Amino acid sequence: MGKPKAPKAPDPKETAAAQTGTNVTTALANAQLGNVNQYGPDGSVVYSTTGSKSFTDPTSGATYNIPQYNQTTTLSQQQQAIKDQSDAASLNLGTIANQQSNFLKDYLAKPVSLDTQATEARTMDLANQRLAPLIAQRDEDLRTRLANQGIKAGSDAYSREQNTFNQGTNDAYNQLILQGHGQAVQDILTERNQPLNEISALMSGSQVSTPQFGAGTNQPSLPNVDYAGMVDQNYQNQLGAYNTQMQQSNGIIGGLFGLGGKLIGLSDERAKKEIEPVGEMAGHKLYSFKYKKGKGDGKRHVGVMAQDVEKKRPDAVSERKDGLKQVNYGKLFAAGVK
Repeated sequence: MGKPKAPKAPDPKETAAAQTGTNVTTALANAQLGNVNQYGPDGSVVYSTTGSKSFTDPTSGATYNIPQYNQTTTLSQQQQAIKDQSDAASLNLGTIANQQSNFLKDYLAKPVSLDTQATEARTMDLANQRLAPLIAQRDEDLRTRLANQGIKAGSDAYSREQNTFNQGTNDAYNQLILQGHGQAVQDILTERNQPLNEISALMSGSQVSTPQFGAGTNQPSLPNVDYAGMVDQNYQNQLGAYNTQMQQSNGIIGGLFGLGGKLIGLSDERAKKEIEPVGEMAGHKLYSFKYKKGKGDGKRHVGVMAQDVEKKRPDAVSERKDGLKQVNYGKLFAAGVK
């Protein structure tokens, strides 16, 4: 069993370049899928290639040719006639708006006068004509009612009733004046804004619109391949396998050097039983085995056979007093595990 070799980490620059290439390829494929020519009763939309532009990836230096497309919309004869008439009407509206707007420079330079004295005076004239007789009648009714109630003129109760009546009269006149003022201001502003509103309406009617027709097409798209993620996942998988092999290797080494804390261990084939080959290390075969009764602890161990080692490294093999062979593992693997 040789020492596992750690996987090489992916090169970020190469991975980024490959991911860019994948992204560009996917984008080009999606453009081909998405540029679907459309034909309907109102016209057609057709895509055509007009050339290409080159793009150089600054990471890898790779150059990609990106196709350039034209989209051509062609209306049917009837729809084209409607559009021509609409365009002519829009042009007329735009022309009128342009001509009408010539006077705005002087027009807007004039301040807006909100003087409503004339309107307020007219309002008071109307109030005197309509309200004065009504107020006089109510005043007479009030005096009669107070006299019938025995409230004499000059008394406090009489004065309070008169004050309340007069306040109501003043409030009625003030409300009329305020309403007249507000209506007058509104009329002034309406007259001021009317030319602006007319020009704005003309301008909105002359806006250019893109003709729409037909139902949307079913345009599939390809998802980008996560190449960088795949490379990283593959590296992680290899790293996981490497770590597993290292654990196994360390387990075997632990078994080799776990012979009671001794670097020199009994390795004679004659002292072992249930021998099974498990691999190789540094050119020497490894076996799983148990020691025979009286020769060990009865547990399974991993190690070499002295008879095998003696053929390649006799200097690492010695003989015990009982005639069994033992191996100096420190000397055998002194050059390191490979």
